[in-house]
Amino acid sequence: MSEPSAAVSRNEDKSRYEVFYGGELAGFAEYEEPGNETVFIHTEIGDAFAGKGLGKVLAKTAIEDVIGRGRVIRPLCPFIHAYLDKHPEYDAHVIGKGATA
Repeated sequence: MSEPSAAVSRNEDKSRYEVFYGGELAGFAEYEEPGNETVFIHTEIGDAFAGKGLGKVLAKTAIEDVIGRGRVIRPLCPFIHAYLDKHPEYDAHVIGKGATA
């Protein structure tokens, strides 16, 4: 039996990226978008979905979507901030590292 797959989508109505696991909402990363910035303010993975690497999938997909839309990232959320610290390939798009507001 294979593991359920993870899928991430941007929910503009709720200003968050959502990660689904096996068709269930497993977590989200909330953001605000003033000007050309995407400010990540809170990330949460449900307890029932802990330990499956979904936070990393969510962070990577959300960050790459933001970059793909030509925006810069301001990581106020500790989880997104820590992910970006481990992935310097995104520094050019992060305020305080390579990007300016």
